[in-house]
Amino acid sequence: MQYVERVLKELKEKNPNEPEFHQAATEILNGLKPVIEKHPEYEKAALLERFTEPERVILFRVPWVDDAGKVHVNKGYRVQFNSAIGPYKGGLRFHPSVNLSIIKFLGLEQILKNSLTGLPIGGGKGGSNFDPKGKSDNEIMKFCQSFMTELYRHIGQDTDVPAGDIGVGGREIGYMFGQYKRIRDEHVGVLTGRGLSYGGSLARTEATGYGLVYITEETLKCRNDSFKGKTVVVSGSGNVAIYATEKAQQLGAKVVALYDSNGYIYDKNGIRLDVVKQIKEVERGRIKEYANRVKGAEYHEGCKGIWTIPCDIALPCATQNEIDEESAKILVKNGVKYVGEGANMPTTLEGIAVFQKAGVVFLPAKAANAGGVATSALEMSQSSGRLFWTFEEVDAKLKNIMVNIYHNMDNAAKEYGCEGDYVAGANIAGFLKVANAMMAHGIV
Repeated sequence: MQYVERVLKELKEKNPNEPEFHQAATEILNGLKPVIEKHPEYEKAALLERFTEPERVILFRVPWVDDAGKVHVNKGYRVQFNSAIGPYKGGLRFHPSVNLSIIKFLGLEQILKNSLTGLPIGGGKGGSNFDPKGKSDNEIMKFCQSFMTELYRHIGQDTDVPAGDIGVGGREIGYMFGQYKRIRDEHVGVLTGRGLSYGGSLARTEATGYGLVYITEETLKCRNDSFKGKTVVVSGSGNVAIYATEKAQQLGAKVVALYDSNGYIYDKNGIRLDVVKQIKEVERGRIKEYANRVKGAEYHEGCKGIWTIPCDIALPCATQNEIDEESAKILVKNGVKYVGEGANMPTTLEGIAVFQKAGVVFLPAKAANAGGVATSALEMSQSSGRLFWTFEEVDAKLKNIMVNIYHNMDNAAKEYGCEGDYVAGANIAGFLKVANAMMAHGIV
C-alpha cells in the first residue's frame, strides 16, 4: 500500500537512529493496511502522519546528589503521544537503556494498548536512563524528587497520568507522588500504582501478569483447550513474570523456568513461587539463588538459553526483543503452540514471522499485557470517585477486559480478512477507535 510505505519512509527519514521506534511503527502500520484501503479519507487527512508523530515530547535534565555527595545528571523523558480518546496514560521506565527511541516505541504501542482496553485513556510513556540497581533508598528518593520537580508541570489527573514500568515500583511511585503533592498541594490521582494507604488499587501489582494469563486462557478456551497440564516457560522474574506464573499455576499449568538479567533457572518439577517471591520481592536478590535453595533446580548463566527449553506455552515477560528469529525457530522446533507477550515488544519482527508461518497462536503485547494499564485506569476511576474496590471486584473487571480484548482483536482480524493474525487484529481494533476520534476532532 503506497500510503503506508510513504509514511514509513518519511518517518524513518525524520527520526534517524531510532530503531525501536521504526520497528514498532513498521509492525503497526503494516498491520493497518486493510483498514487504510477501506478508508481513503485517512490519507487526505494525513491521519497516519499525525498518528505516528507525538503530540508533545518533553526532554529534561535530572540532577541529583548521591550518598557520597557526588552530583549526577541523568536524562528525563515524557512523550505525550496521543490524547484523542482520553488523557495520556503510560508508565515511567528507569533503566540505563532508556533513550528517546525506546520511549517513542513504547508510547506508540501504548496508544493502541490503551484503546483496546475500552477505557477512555490516551497513550504516553516516559522515564530516565537512571539505574536504580545498587542505589540506596535515600539516593532513589533524591532522584525521584528531582525527576518530579520537572515532570509535575506537564502532568495532571485530567492531562497525563503516569504509572510504573521497569525500574519503577511502589517505592519510586511513592517518592514521586510525595513530591508532586508537596509542590502542588493537592492529593489527586496523578500517578497510578500508588500504595493502598494513599489511593492505590488492589490487584494492581498482579494485574499485568494475571491479565496475560486471562487472555491466553480465553484463547485456549476458544480452541477447546486449557492451561491444565501444559508446560510453560516464563521469562523475567519481576512483577509480570511472578504473577503470570502464579495465575498459570492456579489454572493447572507447570511453569518450569524464569530468568533475570544474569541467567535463568530451570526446575523440571515446576517453579516454587514462594521461593522466588522471597528472593525477588523480599530480599531483592538474584534468581540464581533459587538453584541453591531448591533441590534439582538448575541455574544457567545468560538468558537466551531459556528459549531452548521445550514448552507448550511461552510467556516472554522481561524486555523488548528477547525472542529473535533463532530463538523463535527453536521454540517452534520444540513444540510451542502458544506465545503470549507479557513484556513490551519482546519478539522481533523476524521472530513473529517465524511463529505465524508455523501456525503458532501469537498474542502481541499491546493486547496481551494490557492488564496493567487497564487496572491503572480502574485505579483512576476509584480515585475520581473516592472509591475503594475489593480485590475480587478489580480482578473480575480485569478478567472481563482481557476477555473482551481477545474477542475484539479476533473479530477485527476476521472482518478485515486476516483471521488468526492477532498482530493485525490488535492493531486494527485499537486503531479504529483512535482514528474515529481523531477524524471527529478535525486537523489538530
